[in-house]
Amino acid sequence: DTVITTKVKTELANDNFFKSFQISVETRKGIVELSGFVDSQYAVDKAGQIALGVEGVKSVKNDLIVK
Repeated sequence: DTVITTKVKTELANDNFFKSFQISVETRKGIVELSGFVDSQYAVDKAGQIALGVEGVKSVKNDLIVK
């Protein structure tokens, strides 16, 4: 789970779109939980897609909030 969390954080950090957002990533038994604030529904969806694309991720609980 630690490896998955690190990979998801790295993918988000490497995406220029997410550089200005503080997104928390936690993983339990292959389920990634995203939390924090973003500026659009597009950002919520994109972060979820990035997390799902990481090897070993079973599902994503996307708790990002648009503000």
